[in-house]
Amino acid sequence: MNQEQFERMHSAKGFIAALDQSGGSTPKALRAYGIEESAYNGEDEMFDLVHEMRTRIITNPSFSSDKVLAAILFQQTMERKIEGKYTADYLWEEKGIIPILKIDKGLADEQDNVKLMKPIPDLDETLEHAVKERHIFGTKERSVIYDYNEKGIRAVVDQQFELGLKVWAHGLVPILEPEVDINNPNKAKTEAFLKECFKEHLAKLDPDVRIMFKLTIPTEADLYRELMDDPHVVRVVALSGGYTQDKADELLRQNHGLIASFSRALAQDLRVSQTDEEFTECLGSAVSRIYEASIV
Repeated sequence: MNQEQFERMHSAKGFIAALDQSGGSTPKALRAYGIEESAYNGEDEMFDLVHEMRTRIITNPSFSSDKVLAAILFQQTMERKIEGKYTADYLWEEKGIIPILKIDKGLADEQDNVKLMKPIPDLDETLEHAVKERHIFGTKERSVIYDYNEKGIRAVVDQQFELGLKVWAHGLVPILEPEVDINNPNKAKTEAFLKECFKEHLAKLDPDVRIMFKLTIPTEADLYRELMDDPHVVRVVALSGGYTQDKADELLRQNHGLIASFSRALAQDLRVSQTDEEFTECLGSAVSRIYEASIV
């Protein structure tokens, strides 16, 4: 593990940019950017276009280590290059931004008011490749909780920690992401029980294990503050979960120590048609607002 990256992730000010839209979410991301599905034919062209979008973000001067701690990448993005370097190497060597890899392969069908992660084929090979050849720091893995259901919530947390320990064994820091849907009718109750499940699992971890959490901004402000003090926890970060950037920033400011890991809220105002100057101004504004909300 890169100790400089670890110390930066643990202690530095900033936020994590989520640039990890995969096959299912890429058309929506491109549409928001101003590229309709009629503009490309098939997945190859689609992924070429989204890589161009991500490259435009990553290489922009507004996207800098002054405010951005890390970036989460889709697996295909990890295998592509920016200015002649693999994306993770470009992020760290040229920008000082920590590279993280999304490893989940989507969600299984809903059961007990949750969606667990689908099986992840060739996981060990992917993790070894990510560490040794692509110089990735950590991973991110997402599941979703739609309503208060103790059986379902426990199943999500069990799966997240099981996968997280496999990731840690390969020398990577896992980001556990059991998202609570923002439309969950019992969101606050769900989050309170979720935290208790986290505490149960954290108490069982070996002393050397380190993990992160990526969580929906809680209904009860500072609910997850206690987790930040656990010696196993490197950082607790927040997903925007469908909130607009303004709303996500407002809620984030109410949660001290919680930093952003936003996707839609970061890129919502970026457009392919913008001039370089307009794009830089728009991205810079988003980065600054998310950063300010993350350092409360």
